[in-house]
Amino acid sequence: MPPNIHDDRYRILREHLLALRLKAGLTQAELAQKLGADQSHLSKIERGERYVDTLLFLDWCRACGNDPLKAMRRLIDGGA
Repeated sequence: MPPNIHDDRYRILREHLLALRLKAGLTQAELAQKLGADQSHLSKIERGERYVDTLLFLDWCRACGNDPLKAMRRLIDGGA
């Protein structure tokens, strides 16, 4: 059975992505523009209302100036 959107791992992922965006000094609107996405979609991800797919994770990390492999390693090792 696939994990629930309220699984702690998704919470950790959302918190990490939010921290990356804030550290990069980007608003949701600015990040959305870089990603070619809607700001509302990013907002729903950060609020835990939408899943983050792998490609969006990669693009989000890169748009925030972060190495996706390092970001994933931090998540695997237990948190943001």
